[in-house]
Amino acid sequence: MRVHVIFAHPRGDSFNAALHETIVASLRQAGHEVDDFDLNAENFPPALTAAERGAYPTIGENLAGIESYVERLRAADALVISAPTWWYGMPAILKGYFDRVWVPGVAFFLHGHGGAITPGLTNIRKYAVVTTTGSPWWFMRLYMRDPGKIVLTRGMRRLFAPNVAMTYLCHYGTDTSTLERRQRFVARVRTTFEGF
Repeated sequence: MRVHVIFAHPRGDSFNAALHETIVASLRQAGHEVDDFDLNAENFPPALTAAERGAYPTIGENLAGIESYVERLRAADALVISAPTWWYGMPAILKGYFDRVWVPGVAFFLHGHGGAITPGLTNIRKYAVVTTTGSPWWFMRLYMRDPGKIVLTRGMRRLFAPNVAMTYLCHYGTDTSTLERRQRFVARVRTTFEGF
């Protein structure tokens, strides 16, 4: 299976970087072909330009400057997002990636009469998110209702194959996490992607 891994964290010495390395190594060990896209390392420009916003609804024209990113996305059978949860959502560079690359005609199709969108990424049959939060689980789940999770799972699910298999792994409370808890989470991530 061809797996497109999208990683968003500026530091190579972070816990998120260790999780990303575990994901990629585990997928390769399991025999998958991995297209690893480190947004920061590849200097992905996240800001949507005025020209891009103007061309956004026009299929074909809206691909200018993003063709290579779209090709990588369309070539994938599975997608993995590896990024921290900051301010209850995704890092700015990852949000910019979605703003610029997941355009009409790629991620979805709009209809002139309104109503539900039609999915554009039906090639994606497996989807996983691996994330961390500084806040404890009770605050994120009970008080905040996990807004980042809702966007990255419920929101994205509508864009993929109808029976997409989904996995969401979150290490809550990273700011106060012990080494033992972090090691257990890494082991869980390794096991998940060895069997992906």
